[in-house]
Amino acid sequence: MSMQNKPQMVEAVMFFSERGICKQMMFPEFEALLDGVVNMPEFADEQMRAVFVVINPRLLVRAAVFFFLDFDEDGRPDKGWNIPLQHLAERAGRGPDLGAGPIRLACRSQCPVSWHQMHLWDPSLAPGQNDLVLLRDAAKRNQLGLLVEDDSAQAVVAERLQVASEDKWYAPDPAKEVADQLAQKMDQEHRAKTAQLIQQQRLRITSLTQQHEDELAKLKLAGEEQSKNLQAQLHGLHQALRQQEELNANLKAQLAAQAESFQSSREEMMQQLRALERHGRTEGDILRAQLDGEMRAKVAAAVAEYKEQVAVRDVELAYRNELDAQLQAEVERLKRERDTFASQGSDQVLERLAKLGVVFVVYHPGAGHLTIALQDVARYQDNPMAYAASKCFVSEEQYRHWLAHYQQPSCDARLPGGERCAIPIDRVDTPSRFTLGDSNCCARHKASSRLRTVS
Repeated sequence: MSMQNKPQMVEAVMFFSERGICKQMMFPEFEALLDGVVNMPEFADEQMRAVFVVINPRLLVRAAVFFFLDFDEDGRPDKGWNIPLQHLAERAGRGPDLGAGPIRLACRSQCPVSWHQMHLWDPSLAPGQNDLVLLRDAAKRNQLGLLVEDDSAQAVVAERLQVASEDKWYAPDPAKEVADQLAQKMDQEHRAKTAQLIQQQRLRITSLTQQHEDELAKLKLAGEEQSKNLQAQLHGLHQALRQQEELNANLKAQLAAQAESFQSSREEMMQQLRALERHGRTEGDILRAQLDGEMRAKVAAAVAEYKEQVAVRDVELAYRNELDAQLQAEVERLKRERDTFASQGSDQVLERLAKLGVVFVVYHPGAGHLTIALQDVARYQDNPMAYAASKCFVSEEQYRHWLAHYQQPSCDARLPGGERCAIPIDRVDTPSRFTLGDSNCCARHKASSRLRTVS
C-alpha cells in the first residue's frame, strides 16, 4: 500500500486481577462495553479494578486514571457508572516517570475532582507487585497492536521469506484446539474460584466491621445509660440537698420566732413582777426568781433541742456532699473507660485490616507515595510532616522550607523596603538538594548572600 497510518496518542483501558493485568482493550471498545453492545461474562458479579491509560507512539504511558467498575450477574457494567476519565486524565497531578517524563496520575489519594475520589483506587507500589511497572510493561508488549514510531525498521530480504504450501494455509491443528479448550476451561474455573474467594473476603471484612461497630455501639450505649443513671442520682442528691437546706432555714426561722416569743413572754412576766412589787417586795422576789428559773430552763431546753437538730442536718449535709463527689468521680472514670474502649476498638480494626492485606498509602510532595506500616500509623498521625521528612532523609525544618519553595518557587530575599523579592526561580524537585538561602533566592540575591559570607 502506498498510504501509511501515522502513529498517534492512543487511549486504552486495562483491567487488573489478583495476578496482574488480565484484560486490555481500546477505549472505543470500552465505550461499547458501557453502552451494552458487548458483555464481559468473566467479570460477572465482581468489582473490577481498571486503569484508563494514554499511550504515546513510542509505547510509553503518559497518563493513568485508576478507577473501579462494577459488573452485574450477566457481566454487564453498572448503568449508573459515569466517570469522566479523559477529563480526569487531563487535570491529573504529577506522577512517577515511566520512561517519557512524569505521567499524569489520578487515583484515590490524588484526585483532581473530589467527588470522584470514592470511585478511584490507589496503585500498589510494593516491590515485585508494582502496578505502575505492570502498566509500563504491558504497554511495551503492545498486545493491542498499536502503531509504533520506529525509524530503524528495515525491509525484509525477499530471500528470507518462506511461504507454506497451499494445503496448509487453513488446516487447523487438533492438538492446539484441544489445548486451547483445556486452557480456557482451566481459566474459567480459576476465575470462578477467584471470584468466590474475593466475595468471601468481602463478606468477612463486612462482617468484622459490622461486629466491631455493634460492639462499640453497645459499649457506648451502656456507658451512656450508666452515665444517665448516675446523672439522675446526682440530680436527686442535689434536690435532696436543696430540700435539706430549705428545711434547715425553716428550722432556724422557727427558732428565731420562738426566741422572740420567749422574749415577749419574759417581758410580760417582768411587767407582772413589777405589778407584784407594788403589792409586796417579798412575794415579788419569790415570783421573779421562779419565773426567771422557768424561763431559763425553757430557753435552754429549746436551744439545746434546735442545736441538736441543726447538728444532725449538718452531718447529713456533709455526707451528701461526700457522696456527690464520689458519684462525680465515678462518672469521670466511666467516661475515661468508654474513651479507652473506643480507642482500643479502632486499633483492633487497623490490625485486622492489616492482616487481611490492606496497605495504607499516602502521598507527600518530594517523597511520592509512601506505604505506611501498621506500627508507624500512630507516628504518622502525630506528625505527618516529620514522617515525610524522615522518608526524604532531611530534617522537618528543611522539608517545610523546601515545601514552601516547591509550592511557590520565587525568591524569598527581602528588598530594602522590607517586602519580598518574589522573582520566579527554578524549582528544586528534591528536598535533599534544597539549600536555604541559596535554592530559594534569585541569582542577584544569591550573589549578595555569597558576598556577605565571604566578607
